Amino acid sequence: MIELKKILPDNLTELYNIMYNSKEPEWTKFNAPYFNEFKFLDLDTFLLKNHNEFFLSDRVLGIFVNNNLVGIVTKHWESFITRWLEVGIVIYNEEYWSKGIGEKALKEWFDICFKEHPEIARLGLTTWSGNIGMMKLSEKLGLKLEARIRKVRYYKDVYYDSVKYGILREEYYKLK
Repeated sequence: MIELKKILPDNLTELYNIMYNSKEPEWTKFNAPYFNEFKFLDLDTFLLKNHNEFFLSDRVLGIFVNNNLVGIVTKHWESFITRWLEVGIVIYNEEYWSKGIGEKALKEWFDICFKEHPEIARLGLTTWSGNIGMMKLSEKLGLKLEARIRKVRYYKDVYYDSVKYGILREEYYKLK
């Protein structure tokens, strides 16, 4: 069973264990690695408020599979004034990749975001051309490719594109 639930302080050690399961976790190679190098933290540092307050905020829900935390979905305002909301997803343990978990989690997250924010007309999701799985999932969910900004993500001596997807409220509900 896949559920989206608020991450509680009691979940932080479990979250740490899936995020920092090695010195170079596989998920860091796909989750915007061009912004900064992943920095391994010890548990005590992670549990400090300034490192975990994001995960406890209303912008994040945990993805739980059979009550085990496996990842997160996120939302942030690109522009609150213009009602531009972006969503994201990370499944930390690669053993849970390509099993339909991301698809189910994002569908539920879209439902939640559209219900919590009746003022928005669209949800956006931005990824990069190095994350083929996220691009395929976006298209499978009915998101439209709205922009491809070529060669603006530089990672390990290679240029990649920033890829922006979006779905309008009426498009999403038509697909349901």
